[in-house]
Amino acid sequence: MLFLDEFPEFSKSAMEVLRQPMEDGVVTISRVGGNASYPCRFMLVAAMNPCPCGYFGHPTRPCTCSPRAVDRYLGRISGPLLDRMDLHVEVMPVEFEALSSAGEEESSAQVRARVNAARKRQTERYEGKGFTCNGQLPPNLLREACPTTEEAGRLLRRAFEKFGFSARTYDRVLKVSRTIADLDNCDVIGSAHAAEAVQYRTLDRKYWLNGI
Repeated sequence: MLFLDEFPEFSKSAMEVLRQPMEDGVVTISRVGGNASYPCRFMLVAAMNPCPCGYFGHPTRPCTCSPRAVDRYLGRISGPLLDRMDLHVEVMPVEFEALSSAGEEESSAQVRARVNAARKRQTERYEGKGFTCNGQLPPNLLREACPTTEEAGRLLRRAFEKFGFSARTYDRVLKVSRTIADLDNCDVIGSAHAAEAVQYRTLDRKYWLNGI
Protein backbone atom coordinates (compact mmCIF):
# COMPACT_ATOMS: atom_id res chain seq x y z
CA MET A 1 0.00 0.00 0.00
CA LEU A 2 1.24 3.48 -0.94
CA PHE A 3 -0.34 6.31 1.10
CA LEU A 4 0.15 9.87 -0.15
CA ASP A 5 -1.11 12.62 2.17
CA GLU A 6 -1.81 16.15 0.86
CA PHE A 7 -1.87 14.66 -2.63
CA PRO A 8 -2.07 17.94 -4.65
CA GLU A 9 1.09 19.20 -2.93
CA PHE A 10 3.25 16.60 -4.71
CA SER A 11 4.97 17.72 -7.91
CA LYS A 12 3.16 17.06 -11.17
CA SER A 13 5.96 14.79 -12.38
CA ALA A 14 5.81 12.71 -9.18
CA MET A 15 2.05 12.25 -9.56
CA GLU A 16 2.05 11.50 -13.28
CA VAL A 17 4.78 8.87 -13.02
CA LEU A 18 2.30 6.76 -11.05
CA ARG A 19 0.11 6.24 -14.11
CA GLN A 20 2.05 3.36 -15.67
CA PRO A 21 2.41 1.20 -12.53
CA MET A 22 -1.22 1.86 -11.56
CA GLU A 23 -2.40 0.70 -14.98
CA ASP A 24 0.03 -2.13 -15.76
CA GLY A 25 1.46 -3.17 -12.39
CA VAL A 26 4.96 -2.61 -13.82
CA VAL A 27 7.48 0.19 -13.42
CA THR A 28 10.03 0.84 -16.17
CA ILE A 29 13.32 2.61 -15.44
CA SER A 30 15.17 4.07 -18.42
CA ARG A 31 18.88 4.80 -18.35
CA VAL A 32 21.57 5.41 -20.98
CA GLY A 33 22.58 1.75 -20.86
CA GLY A 34 19.06 0.44 -21.43
CA ASN A 35 15.65 -0.10 -19.84
CA ALA A 36 14.63 -2.33 -16.96
CA SER A 37 11.08 -3.26 -15.92
CA TYR A 38 10.09 -4.46 -12.45
CA PRO A 39 6.78 -5.71 -10.98
CA CYS A 40 5.06 -2.88 -9.15
CA ARG A 41 1.52 -3.76 -8.12
CA PHE A 42 0.30 -1.71 -5.17
CA MET A 43 -2.80 -0.14 -3.66
CA LEU A 44 -2.73 3.68 -3.83
CA VAL A 45 -4.48 5.63 -1.09
CA ALA A 46 -4.35 9.42 -1.35
CA ALA A 47 -5.79 12.11 0.91
CA MET A 48 -6.36 15.80 0.18
CA ASN A 49 -8.22 18.87 1.33
CA PRO A 50 -11.06 20.16 -0.87
CA CYS A 51 -9.31 23.54 -1.28
CA PRO A 52 -6.24 25.45 0.00
CA CYS A 53 -7.97 26.60 3.23
CA GLY A 54 -9.57 23.20 3.75
CA TYR A 55 -13.19 24.29 4.27
CA PHE A 56 -14.79 24.19 0.82
CA GLY A 57 -18.14 22.42 1.27
CA HIS A 58 -17.88 22.40 5.07
CA PRO A 59 -21.36 22.48 6.66
CA THR A 60 -20.54 25.12 9.30
CA ARG A 61 -17.18 26.81 8.57
CA PRO A 62 -16.91 29.23 5.64
CA CYS A 63 -14.38 28.69 2.86
CA THR A 64 -12.07 31.67 2.27
CA CYS A 65 -10.91 30.53 -1.19
CA SER A 66 -12.13 32.01 -4.45
CA PRO A 67 -13.81 29.64 -6.96
CA ARG A 68 -10.77 30.03 -9.18
CA ALA A 69 -8.44 29.02 -6.34
CA VAL A 70 -10.55 25.93 -5.64
CA ASP A 71 -10.55 24.93 -9.32
CA ARG A 72 -6.79 25.50 -9.58
CA TYR A 73 -6.14 23.41 -6.46
CA LEU A 74 -8.28 20.48 -7.58
CA GLY A 75 -6.89 20.80 -11.10
CA ARG A 76 -3.44 19.79 -9.90
CA ILE A 77 -4.62 16.19 -10.18
CA SER A 78 -4.97 15.36 -13.87
CA GLY A 79 -7.93 13.62 -15.48
CA PRO A 80 -5.85 10.63 -16.67
CA LEU A 81 -4.61 10.08 -13.12
CA LEU A 82 -8.15 10.29 -11.69
CA ASP A 83 -9.27 7.80 -14.33
CA ARG A 84 -6.94 5.22 -12.80
CA MET A 85 -8.38 5.58 -9.29
CA ASP A 86 -11.28 3.30 -8.41
CA LEU A 87 -12.83 5.41 -5.64
CA HIS A 88 -13.07 9.13 -4.94
CA VAL A 89 -14.76 9.51 -1.56
CA GLU A 90 -15.68 12.78 0.15
CA VAL A 91 -15.31 12.50 3.93
CA MET A 92 -17.50 14.98 5.79
CA PRO A 93 -16.72 16.23 9.34
CA VAL A 94 -18.05 14.01 12.12
CA GLU A 95 -20.92 15.64 14.01
CA PHE A 96 -21.04 15.72 17.81
CA GLU A 97 -24.14 13.52 17.87
CA ALA A 98 -22.23 10.77 16.04
CA LEU A 99 -19.23 11.06 18.37
CA SER A 100 -21.38 10.89 21.50
CA SER A 101 -23.82 8.29 20.20
CA ALA A 102 -24.14 5.07 22.18
CA GLY A 103 -25.55 3.21 19.19
CA GLU A 104 -24.10 -0.16 18.29
CA GLU A 105 -21.94 -0.07 15.15
CA GLU A 106 -20.95 -2.92 12.86
CA SER A 107 -17.87 -4.60 14.29
CA SER A 108 -14.60 -5.11 12.43
CA ALA A 109 -15.15 -8.87 12.65
CA GLN A 110 -18.50 -8.52 10.86
CA VAL A 111 -16.94 -6.38 8.13
CA ARG A 112 -14.04 -8.82 7.75
CA ALA A 113 -16.43 -11.75 7.34
CA ARG A 114 -18.38 -9.90 4.64
CA VAL A 115 -15.21 -8.92 2.78
CA ASN A 116 -13.78 -12.45 2.99
CA ALA A 117 -17.02 -13.86 1.57
CA ALA A 118 -16.87 -11.39 -1.35
CA ARG A 119 -13.24 -12.24 -2.04
CA LYS A 120 -14.09 -15.95 -2.02
CA ARG A 121 -16.78 -15.32 -4.66
CA GLN A 122 -14.24 -13.51 -6.82
CA THR A 123 -11.57 -16.18 -6.41
CA GLU A 124 -14.03 -18.85 -7.50
CA ARG A 125 -15.31 -16.74 -10.41
CA TYR A 126 -11.83 -16.14 -11.81
CA GLU A 127 -10.36 -19.58 -11.12
CA GLY A 128 -7.86 -20.51 -13.81
CA LYS A 129 -7.83 -17.03 -15.40
CA GLY A 130 -4.57 -15.83 -13.85
CA PHE A 131 -6.07 -13.30 -11.42
CA THR A 132 -8.28 -13.42 -8.34
CA CYS A 133 -10.16 -10.14 -7.86
CA ASN A 134 -12.36 -7.63 -9.68
CA GLY A 135 -9.68 -4.94 -9.65
CA GLN A 136 -7.52 -7.05 -11.98
CA LEU A 137 -10.36 -7.83 -14.41
CA PRO A 138 -9.20 -7.16 -18.01
CA PRO A 139 -11.48 -5.23 -20.39
CA ASN A 140 -12.17 -8.26 -22.60
CA LEU A 141 -13.83 -10.08 -19.68
CA LEU A 142 -15.92 -7.19 -18.34
CA ARG A 143 -19.13 -8.11 -20.16
CA GLU A 144 -18.91 -11.74 -19.04
CA ALA A 145 -18.04 -11.02 -15.40
CA CYS A 146 -20.24 -7.94 -14.89
CA PRO A 147 -23.82 -8.68 -16.02
CA THR A 148 -26.27 -5.90 -15.15
CA THR A 149 -30.01 -5.63 -14.86
CA GLU A 150 -31.73 -3.47 -17.50
CA GLU A 151 -32.30 -0.73 -14.92
CA ALA A 152 -28.65 -0.77 -13.84
CA GLY A 153 -27.53 -0.62 -17.47
CA ARG A 154 -29.73 2.43 -18.11
CA LEU A 155 -28.40 4.15 -14.97
CA LEU A 156 -24.79 3.57 -16.00
CA ARG A 157 -25.52 4.90 -19.47
CA ARG A 158 -27.11 8.10 -18.09
CA ALA A 159 -24.19 8.61 -15.69
CA PHE A 160 -21.68 8.07 -18.52
CA GLU A 161 -23.41 10.66 -20.72
CA LYS A 162 -24.18 13.21 -17.98
CA PHE A 163 -20.75 13.26 -16.34
CA GLY A 164 -18.63 12.63 -19.43
CA PHE A 165 -16.91 9.53 -18.08
CA SER A 166 -14.03 8.22 -20.14
CA ALA A 167 -13.96 4.58 -21.26
CA ARG A 168 -11.37 3.85 -18.55
CA THR A 169 -13.57 5.46 -15.89
CA TYR A 170 -16.58 3.45 -17.07
CA ASP A 171 -14.56 0.24 -16.70
CA ARG A 172 -13.61 1.26 -13.16
CA VAL A 173 -17.22 2.03 -12.24
CA LEU A 174 -18.32 -1.34 -13.59
CA LYS A 175 -15.65 -3.18 -11.58
CA VAL A 176 -16.63 -1.32 -8.40
CA SER A 177 -20.29 -2.15 -9.11
CA ARG A 178 -19.27 -5.80 -9.44
CA THR A 179 -17.54 -5.65 -6.04
CA ILE A 180 -20.54 -3.98 -4.36
CA ALA A 181 -22.77 -6.71 -5.79
CA ASP A 182 -20.36 -9.35 -4.47
CA LEU A 183 -20.54 -7.79 -1.00
CA ASP A 184 -24.33 -8.00 -1.35
CA ASN A 185 -24.06 -11.68 -2.40
CA CYS A 186 -25.62 -10.95 -5.80
CA ASP A 187 -24.62 -12.54 -9.11
CA VAL A 188 -26.06 -9.68 -11.22
CA ILE A 189 -25.29 -5.98 -10.76
CA GLY A 190 -28.46 -4.12 -9.78
CA SER A 191 -29.33 -0.44 -9.98
CA ALA A 192 -28.48 0.15 -6.30
CA HIS A 193 -25.01 -1.35 -6.83
CA ALA A 194 -24.39 0.79 -9.92
CA ALA A 195 -25.69 3.98 -8.27
CA GLU A 196 -23.40 3.47 -5.27
CA ALA A 197 -20.40 2.93 -7.55
CA VAL A 198 -21.11 6.17 -9.46
CA GLN A 199 -21.38 8.04 -6.15
CA TYR A 200 -17.77 7.05 -5.49
CA ARG A 201 -16.53 9.26 -8.38
CA THR A 202 -16.71 12.59 -6.55
CA LEU A 203 -13.83 14.27 -8.37
CA ASP A 204 -15.15 13.36 -11.82
CA ARG A 205 -18.18 15.59 -11.46
CA LYS A 206 -19.40 18.77 -9.82
CA TYR A 207 -22.80 17.56 -8.71
CA TRP A 208 -24.22 14.44 -7.05
CA LEU A 209 -26.50 11.98 -8.83
CA ASN A 210 -29.69 13.95 -8.17
CA GLY A 211 -32.19 13.36 -10.93
CA ILE A 212 -30.60 10.28 -12.49
